[in-house]
Amino acid sequence: MPEQLSFDLPVREALGRDDFFVSPANAEAVAMIEGWQAWPARKLVLIGPHGAGKTHLAHVWAALSEARIIAADQLTEADIPALAAGPVAVEDIEQIAGNRPREDALFHLHNLTLAEGNSLLVTAATPANRWPLTLPDLASRMQGTPYTTLHEPDDALLTAVLTKLMADRQLSPAPSVLSYLTRRIERSFEAARDVVERLDDMALSSGRPITRTLAAKVLDNPDA
Repeated sequence: MPEQLSFDLPVREALGRDDFFVSPANAEAVAMIEGWQAWPARKLVLIGPHGAGKTHLAHVWAALSEARIIAADQLTEADIPALAAGPVAVEDIEQIAGNRPREDALFHLHNLTLAEGNSLLVTAATPANRWPLTLPDLASRMQGTPYTTLHEPDDALLTAVLTKLMADRQLSPAPSVLSYLTRRIERSFEAARDVVERLDDMALSSGRPITRTLAAKVLDNPDA
């Protein structure tokens, strides 16, 4: 049987709803996104660790609601009234904590979006009461916003995440490689992303296919 060859191809992240695997670790968050028209006060905070799928679900929501997506650190350069004219998703809220102009921009976006009768989704790695916001009115509004959480993956979700990360890099290892990785790596999205990146790099540098043997070498040599 011919071996799978590795090529240095661009990473294209799949962000459609069909690409998002639902498991008990994320089912509640998915249901909240899909049922967005029933959000209390028309707003929601989506919480989850890095790599959990917050950006993916933000894109799913944008497709459902025709929302625009913006990074929180770009708010001071944005046209706030134009953004507030429709549903809007703001990513990585906690990264603007302590930056007063950006906090002011988010405060105005929050108020204007809701005043216009539109919906607001914000994403963050931690709950709102842990964001060191310096604008009290913004902090109170964010802490009063309903939230849903993407939890660390169970086995089924971890396997699905590994499969998706491989597919994003146009890699297709045998199912036995994926099950081996699921058993061996830390149960976190960050660990999955790291091992796929290292496997891809080693396969490229060695010209070898991604096999269980190569996976074992990567796991046994974390600095490789």
